[in-house]
Amino acid sequence: MKLQLGPGALVAAAFIGPGTVTACTVAGASFGFALVWALVFATLSTIVLQDMAARLGAGARLGLGEAMVRGAGPAWRKAAAGALVFAALAVGNAAYEAGNIAGGALGVAAAFDLGAMGQRLAALGIAFAAGLTLWFGRYRVIEAALIVLVILMSCAFAVSAILARPDLGALASGLVPRVPAGGTLTAIALIGTTIVPYNLFLHAAAARTRWAGPEGVTAARADTVVSVGLGGLVSILILTTAAGALFSAGVTVTSAADMARAVEPAAGQAARYLVGAGLFGAGLTSAITAPMATAFALTEMAPAADPAAQRRRFRAVALAVVVIGAVAGQLGIQPVLLILFAQAANGLLLPIVAVFLLAVMNRKALLGAFANRAPANIAGAIVVLVTLGLGLRGILRALGLWP
Repeated sequence: MKLQLGPGALVAAAFIGPGTVTACTVAGASFGFALVWALVFATLSTIVLQDMAARLGAGARLGLGEAMVRGAGPAWRKAAAGALVFAALAVGNAAYEAGNIAGGALGVAAAFDLGAMGQRLAALGIAFAAGLTLWFGRYRVIEAALIVLVILMSCAFAVSAILARPDLGALASGLVPRVPAGGTLTAIALIGTTIVPYNLFLHAAAARTRWAGPEGVTAARADTVVSVGLGGLVSILILTTAAGALFSAGVTVTSAADMARAVEPAAGQAARYLVGAGLFGAGLTSAITAPMATAFALTEMAPAADPAAQRRRFRAVALAVVVIGAVAGQLGIQPVLLILFAQAANGLLLPIVAVFLLAVMNRKALLGAFANRAPANIAGAIVVLVTLGLGLRGILRALGLWP
């Protein structure tokens, strides 16, 4: 079978955003290689969950939001499922979109040494570009463009990691699971930036658009493993770069200029342009995919009879998410803090959405031969338990109830 990149690459484009760049850089600069295990776990977990979403879309021809509502049973359970989908997307994607736009603007500001006003104008420009793409672009065109951007960003971050010359022994030691003092929220952020709840909705809807039938499911699953695996590798490369160049120097990351120091010794003044371009590309791709996910999920839960009306609803929902993100980006919140908050919030929300996905994937009346089998259920349960444990630990520590 010839490998075809598609919706899986769309998912990779979504989670390789400013949040990934920032969270991985903060993790590497603050804790060295100690949290590499979190990214490995997050990548494998993402493959497990996104594989379910791909089978749901390509095999059962259902979006996740639609399947959750259809399989919920009584009216009150359908209302609860609908409320969960709305909350997951309204809270998670509003935070993500604000972080995407702010992070992309941060990259522009770093590359061209812009002040606060210039950064805000850049944020508006990114929001405008994302809005135009969503309004006029067709799915296959958007997908192809995002695949190209993911490949280019992967090459850029691979070069950065090589230039940083990391200690491979220390990198290997980071594969042993442990949470260093003060690293709980960062670990949750790393998981939240990779296993993104809205990507489950996006992947199911995109796989349904791209593929169908047993052959389509096979292609979708291969695409998921390769694309998500590549995205996880990029995340590890970013952390590796920061750990190799920033941790020993004791650099605190608060801006893209700080991130540029990771490659500046080898790349010189070009470092800020490399980091700026990477953040801008990451911000733009994610600023497009977050609204897409929201629009796919909400419109498939309440579809219009007329295809033209359905398209108008899709565009309206997508643009609303862009506007919310643009407004949040103008409030003057420090972008790095905004991005990290979005990742942590999604890390806490993830177990809830994952539980609903597992429930949906075990409904044979909906999925037939594409329903989960025991290995997928066991892997999914492990993901839920680990992410739930990390989330609860973060909440308890924030309340002062965990040492």
